Amino acid sequence: MSEQWVDVCAADSISEEIPLAVAVAGQEIALYRVDGHVYATDNLCSHGNARLCDGYLEGHEIECPLHQGRFDIRDGRAMCAPVTADIRIYPVRTEGDRVLVQATPAT
Repeated sequence: MSEQWVDVCAADSISEEIPLAVAVAGQEIALYRVDGHVYATDNLCSHGNARLCDGYLEGHEIECPLHQGRFDIRDGRAMCAPVTADIRIYPVRTEGDRVLVQATPAT
């Protein structure tokens, strides 16, 4: 199966402070920019029905806006209670001024 890359947004539309939600192949994905690198994860917390793009980004961790559980955006690991299940991450690349996300999750 070939990789499907989806053009999701302009690179400058992702800030260092605020995650951005985009749709990739019918799946809502959260995009984050940390130290100039762009990361992509599922946008839904694995613990409950909360959008991670509405959470608090600190370093490489996104905090769920409802439960204060945190995930590492680099690998999707659940970092603290109440979250115990990891979230999926997606490969990201930048081409020129555009951000592309692979439609199939890496994890």
